[in-house]
This record gives sequence, structure tokens and C-alpha cells, in this order.
Amino acid sequence: MNIGNILLGKYPLFLAPMEDITDPSFRYMCKMNGADFMYTEFISSDGLIRDGRKSVKKLDIYDFERPIGIQLYGHLVDAMVEAALIAETAGPELIDINFGCPVKKIANRGAGAGMLRNIPLMIEMTAAIVKAVRLPVTVKTRIGWDDENRNIGEIAERLQDTGISALTIHGRTRAQLYKGSADWTLIGEVKNNPRIKIPIIGNGDIDGPVRAKEMFERYGVDGIMIGRASVGRPWIFRDIRHFLDTGDLLPEPDVAGKAGLALLHLEKSLEFKDGMRAIYEMRRHLSNYFKGLPHFKETRLKLLTLTDPDQIRNLIVEIRNEWGDYRTEEMTSVYGL
Repeated sequence: MNIGNILLGKYPLFLAPMEDITDPSFRYMCKMNGADFMYTEFISSDGLIRDGRKSVKKLDIYDFERPIGIQLYGHLVDAMVEAALIAETAGPELIDINFGCPVKKIANRGAGAGMLRNIPLMIEMTAAIVKAVRLPVTVKTRIGWDDENRNIGEIAERLQDTGISALTIHGRTRAQLYKGSADWTLIGEVKNNPRIKIPIIGNGDIDGPVRAKEMFERYGVDGIMIGRASVGRPWIFRDIRHFLDTGDLLPEPDVAGKAGLALLHLEKSLEFKDGMRAIYEMRRHLSNYFKGLPHFKETRLKLLTLTDPDQIRNLIVEIRNEWGDYRTEEMTSVYGL
């Protein structure tokens, strides 16, 4: 699979852009574990053109994570074009447009998935960005606004006509948010539409190697994107890649292995972020690194409340020493073992 001149090979695995999650430290962990392509956290066009500190900081990219895309969202064409030109100067491999975020404060302003209620504006904005920048432009969206408007087939054709280089489709409507099941049938219909020539990347409910292989084989997508299932589980990329390449399922990492990854992730978070922000934004990952351990409630609470890095390190080491080669039943079932 290629996106413009970006060579990604067969069955590429994408890390989804997620606010306050896909920061440089987590991208480091996912790249180390085999993610083929990653994105920054999504960036507000309004924040970027106004030189907002948080938005500008998200433009920081590093050689270890290439190839990488910068994802933007907004509801005004001129602001999005200006933001895309700013993002281009940061040196990513591509610019991605977010037409999929379902969060109320974004969608209700007409940005993210809110653009699914104004397809002409979506097309106008995409065409303007494609024309303005030199890099490949891609789009991430959903199958529609609600069950009465599951119109991704038409949308995909019109987006392709603007000149985008790839399209990622999350298999839920905006009305679903993240509830229910992702509908991959519509993703497959887009991919198998003879008029569609650009790569189609499928997203939604990929929770392990078996599911990933099924989606590639059943629907013929060019790549798959993994979001929530990777949080606190960066090894999911390693395990999917191994299964796709060999047909063999790797065992889920034992607690000692997870603890080693958690410690490295913590160090990277402290390296890339200042003080307490590094600790706060690690918490959602830490709670998942050890998810499924029995009688873990009290220890988990400590992981989510400690603020001193040394105390967190010591607690992770204690978990490693206590549980060692234990593997949780919950993830064993997901991995088909």
C-alpha cells in the first residue's frame, strides 16, 4: 500500500490519532512495537492559527516516529487551509483531515463528524486543502451522521474527486459515538467500489490479531487503524503483525513484560512532557497495562493517584515482582489462546 510516495507495504497498521493519548511518548511505544504509520493528536485549526501553546506543541514530531501525519479539525475553510499550511512546515509526511470526531463540543460546531451534516462544505474544505499544500492529504470520517444517513459510499467518491490520497473510515455513525458495533460491511462496499482507486483504511473494533486478519481478508481494506484497543496495550501492533506474517499467535505479554513496557512508557512521558502533565496523561495507560489482574482494585487506585514518579516506578516494580509471568485471562480470550 502506498499513500502518495509513502511506501507502507502489505497489511499496514495505523495508530489512530487520539486527544491526550497519541502523544510522543505513546507514539514511541507503538512504533517500537510495530505500528507502520502514526498521527499526532488531532489539532484545532483555530488554536493553531492563533498560535495557541497547546496546539503548536502538538506539531512536535521526531525522527523515530516517521512516517507520521498531522491531523487537523475545524469548521471554517480558510482557517483549515491556513492551519494546513502551518502544519506542513513542521515536516510531516502527510496532512490528515478529521471529519470523524463525534465529541459534542466539536461536532456541534460543525467540525469533526459534524461535517457529515454539511457534505458540500466538507468537499469544499478538502479540495481547498489539497490545492493549498504540497503534501498528500488524507481524510478520516465515519459511515454517516446517523442510521438514516449512512452515506459513506457517496461521500467516499466525492472525497476521492477532490484529490485526497487515502481515506480512513470508522464503521460507526456519529450518533453511535463509540457504542454498539462498527459496521465493516459499508467499509467493504467502499473498498470494493470499482470507482474507488485510493487506499481505504478500516477502523473500529480491532481488538487483537484474529479480528485484524479477519477484517483484511473479509473486506479487502488496504490498511487497518487501531485506536482505543491500543491504549495501555502498545504490544497489540507487534502481535497483529506477527499473526499476519506467520499465522501464529504470540502469547499475551506476561506481567513482567508489561511492567517493563510501562516503566519505559513512563520515562518517555517524563522526557517529552513537563512535570504533572506527564503523570496525569500516563494514568489512562497505566490502568490498562495491568487490566484484568485479580484483586487489583487497591493497587490500581494507587497507580491512578500517585503523583511522585519514583513512587510510581516503585509500585510498577512491586507489581512486576508479585505477578511475574502471570497472564490475564481477559486478554488471553481476545487473542484466541
